[in-house]
Amino acid sequence: MEIQLSVPWEIESPYLTLKRGNALLVSLVCRSVLHHFHFKGSVHSVSFSPDGRKFVITKGNLAQMYHAPGRKREFNAFVLDKTYFGPYDETTCIDWTDDSRCFAVGSKDMSTWVFGAERWDNLIYYALGGHKDAIVACFFESSSLDLYTLSQDGALCVWQCDTPPEGLRLKAPTGWKADLLQREEEDEAEGEGEGEREATIRGKATPTAGEQQGKVKYSRLAKYFFNKEGDFNNLTAAAYHRKTHLLVTGFASGIFHLHELPEFNLIHSLSVSDQRIESIAVNTSGDWIALGCSGLGQLLVWEWQSESYVLKQQGHFNSMVSLAYSPDGQYIVTGGDDGKVKVWNTLSGFCFITFTEHSSGVTGVTFTATGYVIVTSSMDGTVRAFDLHRYRNFRTFTSPRPTQFSCVAVDSSGEIVSAGAQDSFEIFIWSMQTGRLLEVLSGHEGPISGLCFNPMKSVLASASWDRTVRLWDMVDSWRTTESLALTSDALAVTFRPDGAELAVATLNSQITFWDPENAVQTGSIEGRHDLKTGRKELDKITAKHSAKGKAFTTLCYSADGQSILAGGMSKFVCIYHVREQILRKKFEISCNLSLDAMEEFLNRRKMTEFGNLALIDQDAGEEKGVAIPLPGVKRGDMSSRHFKPEIRVTSLRFSPTGRCWAATTTEGLLVYSLDAQLLFDPFELDTSVTPGRIRAALRQRDFTRALLMAFRLNERKLLQEALESVPPDDIEVISSSLPDLYVDKMLEFLASSFEASHHLEFYLLWTQKVLLVHGQKLKTRAGKLLPAIQFLQKSVQRHLDAVSKLCDWNRYNMQYALAMSRQRGMKRPSEPPGSEEEEDDDSLHLLGAGDGDTDAEGLLM
Repeated sequence: MEIQLSVPWEIESPYLTLKRGNALLVSLVCRSVLHHFHFKGSVHSVSFSPDGRKFVITKGNLAQMYHAPGRKREFNAFVLDKTYFGPYDETTCIDWTDDSRCFAVGSKDMSTWVFGAERWDNLIYYALGGHKDAIVACFFESSSLDLYTLSQDGALCVWQCDTPPEGLRLKAPTGWKADLLQREEEDEAEGEGEGEREATIRGKATPTAGEQQGKVKYSRLAKYFFNKEGDFNNLTAAAYHRKTHLLVTGFASGIFHLHELPEFNLIHSLSVSDQRIESIAVNTSGDWIALGCSGLGQLLVWEWQSESYVLKQQGHFNSMVSLAYSPDGQYIVTGGDDGKVKVWNTLSGFCFITFTEHSSGVTGVTFTATGYVIVTSSMDGTVRAFDLHRYRNFRTFTSPRPTQFSCVAVDSSGEIVSAGAQDSFEIFIWSMQTGRLLEVLSGHEGPISGLCFNPMKSVLASASWDRTVRLWDMVDSWRTTESLALTSDALAVTFRPDGAELAVATLNSQITFWDPENAVQTGSIEGRHDLKTGRKELDKITAKHSAKGKAFTTLCYSADGQSILAGGMSKFVCIYHVREQILRKKFEISCNLSLDAMEEFLNRRKMTEFGNLALIDQDAGEEKGVAIPLPGVKRGDMSSRHFKPEIRVTSLRFSPTGRCWAATTTEGLLVYSLDAQLLFDPFELDTSVTPGRIRAALRQRDFTRALLMAFRLNERKLLQEALESVPPDDIEVISSSLPDLYVDKMLEFLASSFEASHHLEFYLLWTQKVLLVHGQKLKTRAGKLLPAIQFLQKSVQRHLDAVSKLCDWNRYNMQYALAMSRQRGMKRPSEPPGSEEEEDDDSLHLLGAGDGDTDAEGLLM
């Protein structure tokens, strides 16, 4: 689905225009949709005027100009002002002049049209030719009507206008038109009019001589070609920075050029990929260039003056299959069908390392308990372990006979690695330390669909398509302790975080809960009606009947173990309460109608007497959807086929911090987090707890009572005010007076405060005193407090990494400055080796930076 995003200059509401012609007016402040609108056709591009008062959209062979909505409330935020006709084929691009007086529109009919945004007397429309292929981009020069046009065959035309922007004259109405216009303006001023009338401007490619007299004229100054002789390459995207006169062009081969206009001087050219460059953008200063390649899901930010990368990101080429959170919740690892393993930072959302050792699709990923080792399984018959310290593949586990692994699991100690086979129905056990194969567990009569270790014991649970879940004891000779019989094929299995419960998803859309100690079923959830699967375009049966073959394929417990997440062959993710066995909430992961199985009912307009129109590749000639060429054929061959990916959830994981959960879907990696900003959730509130009484207690220096009342009111700003009013010397006394019930809430608040507050030392002192005073009591409730402690550890670790990098950087700079000051104006004497290093250390000690701890503390102060 093609998306165009355009942001006005003055207001804080961007427009999101979709391919099907639906427009959304979105507020960036409250992140909500303010208005819906349909343009009655597929929209190719949208652009706001520089003054933010109007915007132009192109659809088909016409352009429409709308009034931009202001800050006041309006019944209809999209008011059509003018409709411009002229091009004979589809329009491709839009560009405005700096003063918002004119705009240019490019077309596939190899022409570029300049239209006036106002009723100009000497410029209504102007058609420019000179190209032999479709127009890709057009750009106005700064404070001028001069124009640059670029076509797909790599040609650049420079057009000069004989009239400056100040020379445009407004067309004055005469006779009855002037009286009518005056009456309309009076009606608008009084607010009694019915709105502005739409005006239509119809351009002609070859106007008559009388129409051209006294009008603006364009002349072509030069024509340049990007392609050398014998080197043909399609131009696919372009961007122009008016202040620096920098033109950036991207090509289908992944090459981009930088030219200086209007002389067309080549600055440099570089190949960033072997895929076509779909989009280019330049920042306001003209230093950074952003390049997007949709074929690989690649985003590059290039600093052209130093010729270095600022940002380089690339997603999975095919769909993601599995994901896992690190124990501290800072990282997410994903595996895809393209054989790549990517590690993402949850704070920045960027991928910082990609492992490409697998030669086939990745089926399972997991972290060890330390958080520095990733174990992955693949269809290429290998299980690999990756080190996050040195970013290398340090272990490769294989089976005696080639087999395809469908899942992987690592025990809580990180010493035992297990993987399930899809074709031999066996489970392989390896040692992480030696890499040797320890045991091959056999007994299942179908492919292994899931593996999970008990977090508290050395017990492995394996689910299979043979309608059983087997529990294997890793200590007692790898024998089967229990075999749980199911009513249908098992698709997923997972343990509760405390290891006291086991959940299994089966093919009949049920989730069953088991007691692993006694092998007794404790409950079940029927999820067929909650899945609400959609109907594919080519399905012969209704969605209600096709739901009988759908099921949950992934399960995950929440961090506290009270809820369970379930997802599968549907666009919904369901959260169930385990004890009550009821649906708590259902998330719709996508509204993208370009994916298959999104709608419950078929579109009757696509059903004809000759069959379903979905059987016809109407978009085969366009660059939309996913193309699957036959083996050995060339690009653009008629044998290329298109398909619509089916919406589904392939993996779900809850963060160890308990604050968010992630899902890998057809649309990519989605992360959902708690939004506590707009919620009022008091705790044991009564009429005596008010903000006024909390502040009165603070003025009376009764900090303990003020803190307890702030926790009961549960307002973040009040709680922060009460906590930061406590003197550092009284923190230990107040921590010891906190009841046990409020210690949990204090730890959660401290962990969340580290994310936003700059008072690092103050909150670290609070954390230290609370843990020292209540540490022994907290151990008895370790299972319940584990998410809050891990959230706290994640926040502290993030600050530790940031501060340690800053301290190391400052230390190296001081070493360099001291070395340079000693060598300035002095001849280097012949000294024995090692003496210079000792002098450096002595000099650093004089500055109070002898060891790492002292250095960090001094810089923090």
